[in-house]
Amino acid sequence: MESCLCKRRVLVFLIYYLWVAMEVIGQTENSSVVLVSEEKKRVIDIGALYTVNSAIGRSAGPALVAAIDDVNSDTTILKGAMLNLVLQDTNCSGFLGTVEAMQLLEKKIVAAIGPQSSGIAHVISHFMNELHVPLLSFGATDPTLSSLQYPYFLRTTISDYFQMNAIADLVVYFGWKEVVAVFVDNDYGRNGVSALGDALVKKRARISYKAAFSPTASITDLDNLLVRANLLESRVFVVHVNPDSGLNIFSVAKRLGMMGSGYVWIATDWLPCFLDSLETIDSSKNELIQGVVSLRHYTRESDLKTSFKNKESSKFNSYALYAYDSVWLLAKALDTFLISGENISFSDDPKLQENNRTTLDFTSLRIFDQGEKLLNILTATNFTGLTGEVRFDSDKNLINPAFDILNYGGSGSRRLGYWSNYSGLSIVPPESLYAMPPNNSITSQHLYSAIWPGETTVKPRGWVFPNNGKPLKIAVPYRISYPEFVTKDKGPMGAKGYCIDVFEAAVALLAYPVPHQYILYGDGLRNPSYNDLVNDVAQNKYDASVGDVTITTNRTRIVDFTQPYMESGLVVVAPVRQSKSSPWAFLMPFTWQMWGVTGIFFLLVGAVVWILEHRTNTEFRGSPRQQLITIFWFSFSTMFFSHRENTVSTLGRSVLILWLFVVLIINSSYTASLTSILTVQQLSSRIQGIDTLISSSDPIGIQDGSFAYRYLINELNVAESRLRILKSQDEYLKALEQGPSGGGVAAIVDELPYVELFLASTKCSYSTVGREFTKTGWGFAFQRDSPLSIDLSTAILQLSENGELQRIHDKWLSHEIGCSSQTTAIEDSRLSLKSFWGLFLICAIVCFVSLTVFFCRVFFQYTRYSAEDDSHHNIEQPEEPARPSRRNLRATSFKDLMDFVDKKEVEIKEMFRRKSEDSSRRHIGQSGNDLPSPSS
Repeated sequence: MESCLCKRRVLVFLIYYLWVAMEVIGQTENSSVVLVSEEKKRVIDIGALYTVNSAIGRSAGPALVAAIDDVNSDTTILKGAMLNLVLQDTNCSGFLGTVEAMQLLEKKIVAAIGPQSSGIAHVISHFMNELHVPLLSFGATDPTLSSLQYPYFLRTTISDYFQMNAIADLVVYFGWKEVVAVFVDNDYGRNGVSALGDALVKKRARISYKAAFSPTASITDLDNLLVRANLLESRVFVVHVNPDSGLNIFSVAKRLGMMGSGYVWIATDWLPCFLDSLETIDSSKNELIQGVVSLRHYTRESDLKTSFKNKESSKFNSYALYAYDSVWLLAKALDTFLISGENISFSDDPKLQENNRTTLDFTSLRIFDQGEKLLNILTATNFTGLTGEVRFDSDKNLINPAFDILNYGGSGSRRLGYWSNYSGLSIVPPESLYAMPPNNSITSQHLYSAIWPGETTVKPRGWVFPNNGKPLKIAVPYRISYPEFVTKDKGPMGAKGYCIDVFEAAVALLAYPVPHQYILYGDGLRNPSYNDLVNDVAQNKYDASVGDVTITTNRTRIVDFTQPYMESGLVVVAPVRQSKSSPWAFLMPFTWQMWGVTGIFFLLVGAVVWILEHRTNTEFRGSPRQQLITIFWFSFSTMFFSHRENTVSTLGRSVLILWLFVVLIINSSYTASLTSILTVQQLSSRIQGIDTLISSSDPIGIQDGSFAYRYLINELNVAESRLRILKSQDEYLKALEQGPSGGGVAAIVDELPYVELFLASTKCSYSTVGREFTKTGWGFAFQRDSPLSIDLSTAILQLSENGELQRIHDKWLSHEIGCSSQTTAIEDSRLSLKSFWGLFLICAIVCFVSLTVFFCRVFFQYTRYSAEDDSHHNIEQPEEPARPSRRNLRATSFKDLMDFVDKKEVEIKEMFRRKSEDSSRRHIGQSGNDLPSPSS
C-alpha cells in the first residue's frame, strides 16, 4: 500500500518537471510569443432551441454554428468577449421542447435563439417573460405570438400574418372566391389559417372548408380528409402544414386524382423550406408538386449572401438565413450593451423561492437582471444581414416583409413574381418599388403566367359543382297572382313560367352542367314573402332563388344577384276617365309664355322690316295711320306666308328670310302638337302620380308579398294603416271599382311588369299615372360569393344579345297592351319656350345687327347733310344771327333728324348731288373773281 503511494508521488513529480521542461523549451524555441497578462476572454452563453433532425433544423443548425464562428473571429465586435452556443434539441415535441427550454434557462443564458415551433414558443415565452430573457425566434411564424402578450419574444423572421395576406392577394388576383384550407391542427396551423380567413374576408372571399388533421395523422387519415374536401365545390386548396410531412398531402392528392386539370394547389413557405434543405430532389418528389404555386421568403441578392452560400457546403433554406442574422443581431446588441458599461448578472426569482412547494427544482431558474436593457437594444438595432435590412417596426415585426411566388413544373420551379406588404403583387423586385408611392390597386397587380396542375396554362375556374350527388336546391315562389311569371307545374321540373324559362336558357349556355331541383316556396294560398325567401337563401336553407325577385339595396347586402333579366320599377295604377274636348283646344299646343313671346316677335319683326324698308320702299310709306296698319298687316300675314309687300333693301330681306324660317318651324310644331291633342284620346285621373297619392289620405293597394309594402312605409313615410294587401287580380279590380269611399283603394302601387299584365285585362278602364318612381330589376338570388352568379350574369347578357330573352318574353307576356301609357297629360304635349328660345335668340340678334347697320348709315348721312348745310348757310349769311336758346336748338335738331330719316333714299341722294354741283359752281365763281382785270 505504501509502495503504491510512493510510486504515485514519483509519477506526479515526474509529470510536473516534464511540464516545466516543455514550457522552458517552448519559450526558448519561440521567442516571438508574448506572454498574455490579460485575463481570458469572457464567455457569454446564448441558448439555441430547435429540432436538429428536421427540415428547418438541418439548415438552421449549421447556419447558427457558422454565425457564432464568424462573430467570434471578428475583431471589431465583442472585444474581450466571445459567444458560446448552448444547444437544446426539442425533438419535434412540445413537452420535450418545454423541458429542454427549462434546462437551457438553468445555464444562465442572456438570450435564446429559437424555437422553430410556434407551440413551444407559446409555452416558453411565459418563462422568458418571468426571467427577462429575450427570445429570438427565426422559425415561429404564428401571428398570435404578439409582442403585447410576450414582450420578450422577438420574431426574427416574417410573421404568417403577412404570408396569409399574400395568399389572399393571390386568390383575388386570379378571381377565385372560395378556398379549402388544409392545415395541421396545432398553434402554427390553426392560427395561420385564422389569419388567412381574416385576409380573405377583406377581399370579399372566404374559406369554404377547413380541413384540419392531427400532427400525427396517418396516410389513411389524410386520405379520408381529402376525400371529404373533394366533395366540396371549391377546387382551390391552400396547404399550411409542417415541412417534414407536407409532401404526404400531395402524395394522397395525386393518388385520389386531385392533382389534375381544374385543381389549384397553393402551398405556404413550408414547401420551398423543405425542398431547399435537400441536397437533391428526386423525380418521385418532383412529380408530386407539378403545377403547385408556393411562397418563399424573399431575400435580396447580395455579395454577403453569395459568399455565405459559397463558403458553406450544406443546403440552406430561408430559415437558415434568418437564423444566421439572429446571431449577428444578438451579437451587435451585446456589443452595444457591453460598450455602455453594463454587466451581466443574475438574481433569484423571489416568486419561485416562495412558491416552490414541489420536488421540482425551480430555484435554479434565475432572472437576467439586465434583460430589459438588452431587449430594448435588440429592438433598436439596425444592420444589413443575409436577408437584407434587419430592423423592427413598432410591433416588433421585421420591416418590408416580402415573398417570392414560385410555380413548380418540370424539374424545378420558376418565379411568377413577388409580393410585398408595400405594393402587393409585382413582377419586379420589391426593393425597386420602395422609392415609389405605394400602389395596391387592382390594376397595378401583375404576375407572369403560371402552369397549373394538368400541365395547362389556362387559369382554372376554381370551383365545380359538389361531387356529393346533391343538386342545387333552388327556391321558387309559389305565386297565386300573375302565374305567367312563375308558378307550380305538374311536370317533372315542378315549376314553370317566364322566370323558369329564362333560368333554364341561361344554364344551357354554361360550359358545365348545373344539376338543380326546384322547391316551391309558399303554401299556395297566397303569394309568399319575398323578403323571407331571400333571407332563407342567405341562411343557406336554399342554394338559390329563381323567380320574380326584385333587386333591392337591402337584399344585395345578404345575397348575390345576377344581372337583371327583366327591368322593373314601381308605378301607380288608378281609375281614369276620358277628358272632354275643350272649345279652347286650339290654344293648348303652346304654353302661355310661348304664345306671348311669339306675338311679341311678330310685332318686333314687322317693326324692324318697316324701319329698314321705309326709306327705299314706297309700299311702306304713306300717312302714319297707313304705316301703322302696314306694320300690323305685314307682321301677322307672314304667319301664313301671305304678305303682299315686297322688300327691296338687303337688310330687310335678310331679316324677313330668317323670320320666315322661324315661322315655318313654329307652324309645323303647332300643327303637330294640335293634331296630337285632338286625335289621341286623353285620360285623366285625380291621382296624378306618387306625390299626389302620398299627399292624400286615401287607402293604397299593395300586392301581397311585394317589397313595395316596406318601401312605402320606410322610404316614403306612408302610414301603414293606409296600405291594403291585395292577393289576386280580382281583388285589384274590386278595390279600384269600389274606390276609397266604398272600402276600396284610390290607387295601387305595384311593379311595372305586373301592372302591364293587369292593364291588358281591364280594357283601359285603369291606367298608370305619373312616371316610374323607382328603377329596379329582377334577378336570380344566390348565396354570397357564389361563383355561379357571375357565370349566369354573363349567360343572361348573351341571351339578351342573341334575342332569346325577347323570344321568351313574347312567349309568356305577349299580350297586346294598348293603354298602359295613355295617361300622358296634356301638359306633356304642349310646346314650351325652352324648345324654341334658340330660334328666337338668333332672330333677335339678326334684327339688332340689321338695325345697328341701318342707323349707323343714317347717322353718317345726316352728319354729312348737316355739315354741308351749315357751310352753305355761312356763305350766304356772313353775319352771325342772335344765338338761339339750347332748348330750341335741340328741338330743331331732333325735328330735322326725324325729317331727314323720313325722307326717301332717292331724295337724299339727289339732295347730295345738287349740293355737290352748287358747291362746285361757287368754287369756280370765286376763282373767277379773284383773277386780276385786264386794265390793271
